Amino acid sequence: MLVLNATYEPINVCTVRRAVVLLLKEKAEVIERAEWELHAATATIARPVVIRLVTYVRIPRDTHRRKITRRAVFARDDWTCQYCGARSNLTVDHVIPRSKGGLSSWENIVASCAPCNRRKGDALPRQAGMQLQRQPRTPGPTVFIHVASPTIPSAWRQYLVA
Repeated sequence: MLVLNATYEPINVCTVRRAVVLLLKEKAEVIERAEWELHAATATIARPVVIRLVTYVRIPRDTHRRKITRRAVFARDDWTCQYCGARSNLTVDHVIPRSKGGLSSWENIVASCAPCNRRKGDALPRQAGMQLQRQPRTPGPTVFIHVASPTIPSAWRQYLVA
């Protein structure tokens, strides 16, 4: 389930069970529901797909503390090699190699297909005759929604526009 803040900003993904608990405690409301319902011994409830918290929850904006993972880099880069545009055999590449002082930061790591990563090796992109399709950057919070959910339901799309 997609969890929205009171301001309709996407903040998390949770299980159906957690969503139902938030609904029963009246801490959230259903924004989008599935066609089928959940049945308990004494109650029937619409199966939530998107819920919104009733009160605003302050979320720290310090995305630099978000852990850099391969899946997060791939999601940020739209599962595409940032050198040639390939969408398979992806690895991560340090634009400025660590051996040349490059950091393991969002601004220095990109998705790269294995052939491009081998071709670039321990060189800078210009030294290898390669060019990035776009400069790496710290991702927005919706990237982490894409990491948490392998597939994005169509009901979520309108809330994830970046």
